Amino acid sequence: VEWLKNEEPIDSEQDENIDTRADHNLIIRQARLSDSGNYTCMAANIVAKRRSLSATVVVYVNGGWSSWTEWSACNVRCGRGWQKRSRTCTNPAPLNGGAFCEGMSVQKITCTSLCPVDGSWEVWGEWSVCSPECEHLRIRECTAPAPRNGGKFCEGLSQESENCTDGLCILDKKPLHEIKPQSIENASDIALYSGLGAAVVAVTVLVVGITLYRRSQSDYGVDVIDSSALTGGFQTFNFKTVHQGNSLLLNSSMQPDLTVSRTYSGPICLQDPLDKELMTESSLFNPLSDIKVKVQSSFMVSLGVSERAEYHGKNHSGTFPHGNNRSFTTVHPRNKTPYIQNLSSLPTRTELRTTGVFGHLGGRLVMPNTGVSLLIPHSAIPEENSWEIYMSINQGEPSLQSDGSEVLLSPEVTCGPPDMIVTTPFALTIPHCADVSSEHWNIHLKKRTQQGKWEEVMSVEDESTSCYCLLDPFACHVLLDSFGTYALTGEPITDCAVKQLKVAVFGCMSCNSLDYNLRVYCVDNTPCAFQEVVSDERHQGGQLLEEPKLLHFKGNTFSLQISVLDIPPFLWRIKPFTACQEVPFSRVWCGNRQPLHCAFSLERYTPTTTQLSCKICIRQLKGHEQILQVQTSILENERETITFFAQEDSTFPAQTGPKAFKIPYSIRQRICATFDTPNAKGKDWQMLAQKNSINRNLSYFATQSSPSAVILNLWEARHQHDGDLDSLACALEEIGRTHTKLSNIKESQLDEADFSYSRQNGL
Repeated sequence: VEWLKNEEPIDSEQDENIDTRADHNLIIRQARLSDSGNYTCMAANIVAKRRSLSATVVVYVNGGWSSWTEWSACNVRCGRGWQKRSRTCTNPAPLNGGAFCEGMSVQKITCTSLCPVDGSWEVWGEWSVCSPECEHLRIRECTAPAPRNGGKFCEGLSQESENCTDGLCILDKKPLHEIKPQSIENASDIALYSGLGAAVVAVTVLVVGITLYRRSQSDYGVDVIDSSALTGGFQTFNFKTVHQGNSLLLNSSMQPDLTVSRTYSGPICLQDPLDKELMTESSLFNPLSDIKVKVQSSFMVSLGVSERAEYHGKNHSGTFPHGNNRSFTTVHPRNKTPYIQNLSSLPTRTELRTTGVFGHLGGRLVMPNTGVSLLIPHSAIPEENSWEIYMSINQGEPSLQSDGSEVLLSPEVTCGPPDMIVTTPFALTIPHCADVSSEHWNIHLKKRTQQGKWEEVMSVEDESTSCYCLLDPFACHVLLDSFGTYALTGEPITDCAVKQLKVAVFGCMSCNSLDYNLRVYCVDNTPCAFQEVVSDERHQGGQLLEEPKLLHFKGNTFSLQISVLDIPPFLWRIKPFTACQEVPFSRVWCGNRQPLHCAFSLERYTPTTTQLSCKICIRQLKGHEQILQVQTSILENERETITFFAQEDSTFPAQTGPKAFKIPYSIRQRICATFDTPNAKGKDWQMLAQKNSINRNLSYFATQSSPSAVILNLWEARHQHDGDLDSLACALEEIGRTHTKLSNIKESQLDEADFSYSRQNGL
């Protein structure tokens, strides 16, 4: 026995890190990069050689940060700027799929440089008196402003002089204009004192007049206005709702109903993207320009707002269209009327639908990317007959109204035509969002009557001969003999009952080039619920930023918190009061009418920022928590695309005949002939059921003409996405070790194609 690495023999004597033991195991004491490769064990003797399958060993290296570089110089000569330093993920660099370094590769800090200020002259001062030399002068100072921080001093002279007598001087050196008659000096003094007296009288008259006017006005009184209504600070307001008129428009002419009061207390999460668009664009982040504020006293401020601004009451049906095909327009806070008028014209889609024509050979009808499928067994439809069978999922308002603590756990699935009669039960697969446990849930299958009412068909844990329910972790497989509309409901028995939620984050650019919107969805963990989210986001231009994750939401009445963490400083900022949002428990637990989501608006500091890295934390108080790591480019051409759905069931919605089934028909006939016959040792269809994890309500199969055929139909529905027949082959092998009847299946009795197919699949 020897080991080969990349088809070359390994010599353990030359490499102390490799040890080939006496039992021929290969041990690599310490993984090195050079140990990556394909390892093969080869055994040989004089007769032949035999090789094992190659074992691929990949030694990966997680990345490590290098040291930070020195801080760069301030990017501006003066004023407020920034400095940065960087590091690279090269110490070591990630290899062979190793994790990339966590954290930021660039750090920025603000810096302030003092700007040089050049000096500037003040205005010239007054001329001085004439000197004996018949000259006067004036000066100015370099203080407007004074030079600082290395600025230049003022250019020019700081004083100037000139002759004050136009060159005429008397002999004793006195200026000519100072020689004046005595009468002129006396007249000037009289004029000066007269002017001062007149000014004093005028000021006195003005003061007396103002005093008398104010006294005459004081008889009417003055209202005291509370300053808090004018300062614009954060105050607590009671929102008074206006019930008259259009509930979507603010009506300033009507008086608010002071008997009804609700208080807005914190961030709002909405179930409908249209509602959220209206609130985030026009109400939460912009001034309330259309709300009339009236100061009724110094201690009360009332605001007349519409019922729609509440979001604490029930949604009014018909107010907004709900569906997948929605068109969204930008809502401007100053002009909301055109948007509201066009809501009625938005297209809606209330159901997903698929059809197929089936005959005596049966087939499979699949609703792509929803987890809903219908299996029509062979011979369920009489020969020479064919039916157009349809299947649809209700995506509008559910017609099943929950009673008390009952919760809708699945979509409402309709299959038809309702008057079609089958001779063998068909299998309907419906996805659900419950964390299956009989200790915490009581799950029921319900059917809608022709009168539109819902009635219980059976409890999943009950014994019944009319239908059979097999509950898997993510889907329920139901054997039925009549078409109609079905749904699963659950009644939590304890607070530990868990609904499985799928959480996902989508992002898209806003109409403002610096804004980027994040929308976090929490929907029931069913493929059809997530498909509705995907359809909405495609209409809005949204992009899935991280693979969706599963959140276990307990029925313990605690709310759900969604927050944005680790936003890169100096690159992005989030609008105030929106970094953390809370959703009430009832909105999540019973909120299966429309996808529940919260929106966050981020803003870039500069258009050059194209990368966004942050974390989205979704957690239930005293419950489960999930972290969505967002690391994306906001540019369309650089963004990595994440696949929404696997494409395995979206290519052929309807498959008919033998290609729709995994078990070849001839082998199916032999299995049924073998196990339908009672056996004294119990090695019959009951053991076949038990080996395929069907352990309860076996009385249902006993009422069928071929119990084994019905069990195989259930196996087909349960394993429609499996790639082979391993589970069935193992079950048959375990029974066949002591069951001699399996020897009746001879190779000569099988079709050549069926025999080849069976050998390939181990059956």
